[in-house]
Amino acid sequence: MAPMGIRLSPLGVAVFCLLGLGVLYHLYAGFLAGRFGVFGLGGEPGGGAGAAAEGGAVDLREMLAASVLAAVRGGAEVRRVRESNRLLAQSKGKTREGADDKMTRGDALSNREMFFLLKTAFPGVQINTEEHVDATDKEVKSWDRKIPEDILKEITTAKQVPAESVTVWIDPLDATQEYTEDLRQYVTTMVCVAVNGKPVLGVIHKPFSEYTAWAMVDGGSNVKPRSSYNEKTPRIIVSRSHTGMVKQVALQTFGNQTTIISAGGAGYKVLALLDVLDKSQEKADIYIHVTYIKKWDICAGNAILKALGGHMTTLSGEEITYTGSDGIEGGLLASIRMNHQALVRKLPDLEKTGPK
Repeated sequence: MAPMGIRLSPLGVAVFCLLGLGVLYHLYAGFLAGRFGVFGLGGEPGGGAGAAAEGGAVDLREMLAASVLAAVRGGAEVRRVRESNRLLAQSKGKTREGADDKMTRGDALSNREMFFLLKTAFPGVQINTEEHVDATDKEVKSWDRKIPEDILKEITTAKQVPAESVTVWIDPLDATQEYTEDLRQYVTTMVCVAVNGKPVLGVIHKPFSEYTAWAMVDGGSNVKPRSSYNEKTPRIIVSRSHTGMVKQVALQTFGNQTTIISAGGAGYKVLALLDVLDKSQEKADIYIHVTYIKKWDICAGNAILKALGGHMTTLSGEEITYTGSDGIEGGLLASIRMNHQALVRKLPDLEKTGPK
């Protein structure tokens, strides 16, 4: 009851109540953002997401464990859709080479599984993924934060980095074209974690053989280089769908005895350089790509090669930075246990070929 002599305006009371409800709403919204990682997703290329909360730190060993789990869970969706034979393939447009840039139900479901697991676990980091993420989607994926024994064995201590320095790159289905053709051996799911633009964690998972390669730079890995590589007449692995002039120039550079392997998927091509216990995996000495390529295609492989002492650069030998735009124009050269700069000098004209 109002004090004597004071009359309460019904309109004033209503306004006061609405203001109070607004304050409570914003407080609650802030709580949800901090708890579940509500991202502003709209309009960013490739479904990228800004950090929900600035500041704080993340443990790279935990991020590796979550990345492996995300790749495996995404791979399970990829495999399930392929085996159901209900791919629902559609074109997202044309690549620079004029081919259809395809997306399937496998891409979409894998993307959802991988993105929301990592977003829930690490709400304070930037996440870039190949497929679009609905800005209104607030799904939460559970993870018990348990680190597998094989990771603990190789990486014995935690490594904290500022959350704002981290960028995660997700490829929910590498080699979509080959996926639609049922060339299963080329298909991978991949996660990469970059710190200040440098790749430090890489995961490449092969859903149809259930093989997973992972590595942390200055940490450890479950994969290793092969014992020997042929630098004089190397086996060179190139893209079967974006070959450009690479075959011709590679033969001119290394001679007619050079073996050219055409394959799908950047993840598959990186694994071809390593000692991989997978019968479907071909072996190569050098990986070359001459056209534009997206960073979620190559970041995981770059991190794994770097952790093992290998190299992945542009054709001119420049390091690739995993911030900013989602692709690189300068082609790609990857090697391990070779004189990488000597290889760069051997290919002076390859970059000039440009997209073909």
